[in-house]
Amino acid sequence: MATEKEIVVSGIRSTGFLHLGNYFGAIANYIRMQEEFNCYFFVADWHSLTTHPDPKDLRSNVYRVLAENIGSGLDPEKVTLYAQSDIPEIAELYLLLNMLAYLGELEKVPTFKEKVRLNPNNVNAGLLTYPVLMSADILIHKAVKVPVGKDQEQHLEMSRNYAQRFNARYGELFPEPMPFNYGDSLVKIPSLDGKGKMSKSENQMATLYLADDDDLIIKKLKKAVSGDAPKVPNSPKTELIENLFSLLRLVSTPDVVAEFEAKWNDCTIRFGDMKGQLGEDMVKFISPIREKAKAIQEDHAYLQKVLKQGAEKARESAVKTLSEARKLIGIHYY
Repeated sequence: MATEKEIVVSGIRSTGFLHLGNYFGAIANYIRMQEEFNCYFFVADWHSLTTHPDPKDLRSNVYRVLAENIGSGLDPEKVTLYAQSDIPEIAELYLLLNMLAYLGELEKVPTFKEKVRLNPNNVNAGLLTYPVLMSADILIHKAVKVPVGKDQEQHLEMSRNYAQRFNARYGELFPEPMPFNYGDSLVKIPSLDGKGKMSKSENQMATLYLADDDDLIIKKLKKAVSGDAPKVPNSPKTELIENLFSLLRLVSTPDVVAEFEAKWNDCTIRFGDMKGQLGEDMVKFISPIREKAKAIQEDHAYLQKVLKQGAEKARESAVKTLSEARKLIGIHYY
């Protein structure tokens, strides 16, 4: 008998444009996971409502993020791809888990405190209970593995807490979801200005988006901060130089990387040449994803089919979990 694949759940926010950091930090792992696990990947449109997006943009945002993920290599036949709001059972489980969540612990979550600091006029209950909704997203499918970055690990720990509290109070139902990556260090793509990592919203000229056209990619890389050329052979690389080399390693062939490593070591490197080569190789990498995503984004009938098919599969799992949760709590009267 074939063993059942482990369940993986991950959410994709429906705000902003996907960039190189999203690709290497998350999507590349999703593509690998789809071959090995039973994957539920959802577009987190409810989560995006905490920042009050314009209603007329919501649908196009969901379509775009879905198209960019499929264009990058996610296969709707291998993974369950759906919009969070198409699964009403998530909202009911969110309500049930809120009864096990405490104000004190929610107010201490670093991401909540940061959002309050950045936007003190929009401290809504959705922001406060964001980790509870995230827990419902995960527990509704009884996920055992969740690919998360460092900034989300505390939210995942809270998901484990809610699973433990539910199981202790009502009876065993939820496995405890664990953070997961492939053991390689998670790839963080540096911003082209050397200040932190690439971002969906901040300093767009320092971030390479999967939707950027060829000229813009080359222009951004020409302006990338590099610092000074070495004066002593085999000098250690500064952080800014290492940033450029790390991008080169991601998209260029090993012989190209070796050529520029040698030029760095013998002090003959010219950063204009290196950025020119990086621009060419980055265009070769991004342009097929961009073109495929663009074609998919324009095919509304296909995207609707993907979402409908994904919602049907996700609801099958969600209905079963919620029915079990209601019975354990005692919410079944006929």
